[in-house]
Amino acid sequence: MSADRLKVDVEGRSLEVSNLDKVLYPKAGFTKGEVIDYYTRIAPVLLPHLQDRALTRIRFPNGVDGGSFFEKNAPAATPGWVRTENLPAPGSSKGRETIDYVVADDLPTLVWLANLAALELHTPQWKVGEHPDMMVVDLDPGAPAALKQCCQVALLMRDRLASDGVDSYPKTSGKKGMQLCCPIAGTQDADLVSDYAKRIAQELEKEHPKLIVSKMAKNLRPGKVFIDWSQNNAAKTTVAPYSLRAQEVPSVSTPLTWDEVEAGAAGKRPSTKPYTAPEVLKRVEKQGDLLAPLLDGGPELPGR
Repeated sequence: MSADRLKVDVEGRSLEVSNLDKVLYPKAGFTKGEVIDYYTRIAPVLLPHLQDRALTRIRFPNGVDGGSFFEKNAPAATPGWVRTENLPAPGSSKGRETIDYVVADDLPTLVWLANLAALELHTPQWKVGEHPDMMVVDLDPGAPAALKQCCQVALLMRDRLASDGVDSYPKTSGKKGMQLCCPIAGTQDADLVSDYAKRIAQELEKEHPKLIVSKMAKNLRPGKVFIDWSQNNAAKTTVAPYSLRAQEVPSVSTPLTWDEVEAGAAGKRPSTKPYTAPEVLKRVEKQGDLLAPLLDGGPELPGR
């Protein structure tokens, strides 16, 4: 075995990791070994949010500056112990009728993915074979609007959803925006969930037209926050909590407290900056998983 390859045992599974010194985040000097270490240490809070969900990965084999590719299908050399699920693939860019998705239910799978430089992990709002058990509202700022304005919209969205008995939990996207995640009953189809999110977005746009836009046209977004209700389409995915993002620094989609969102809405740091992998590990050590309530289920969404 070459010097840059190492056999490791992860919870009884034999794995080969390689090129641990390869820098995947050049401006931060963050290596593949550090990526694997981060995903290993964050696994106790990350894995419950990946469990039973078809996983889309974005891989960066030559680092965040070296190009990337989306990967839904399990690669050819997938170990036999990695869980895969054969699911329909409507609208597949490669014309597939079905895809063998990877499902990351355990630490060995997570380490295997990290070794493949699968930096970003994205999941749908549903578990395999079930209706959505989560509604996600993506808040995307159009410059000069930024995370401060996202926080302002998040508070408006939180209060509006609460009036329908729907709890919401905020997280950064790890890039410029943020998401609100809402646990729901898992008894309603994705179209109904998407329609409800669209209706709420349109209501808030009507009430706050200078701050909010609910239409997808990019020419309408400058200076406003786009409430992307379409994330609840069954074919769409959202970056998972605690996933790394491909930025200059190893930023993370980070759960927030509502106190932090309120501070962010007022323009106070650090709520309006991306958190990095080392910072998130410290936050979890102190706060635990702020998104744990997502795992406990929620109410049915009201109809019109």
